[in-house]
Amino acid sequence: TDAYRARILLAEDDAAMRTYLDRALVNAGFAVDSVDRGTAALPLLEETFYDLLLSDIVMPEMDGIELAQKCNEISPDTKVMFITGF
Repeated sequence: TDAYRARILLAEDDAAMRTYLDRALVNAGFAVDSVDRGTAALPLLEETFYDLLLSDIVMPEMDGIELAQKCNEISPDTKVMFITGF
């Protein structure tokens, strides 16, 4: 039987950072979906359960704080962690 792999939704608008984090998290054994903006994360949060939302704070269209608030409404059991380059 497969061990449970925590699912992480990564929202990061910087392509290089997104690629780096996605690869590092997958190599660490996590199941990762990554998007380049908060608005792209919302439909995924509605259709899949994620253990963790790892979100940049500063993003176009919807910032990480607003995304975290929406995540809390859609999937209250999903933990949220912020990352930022600032």
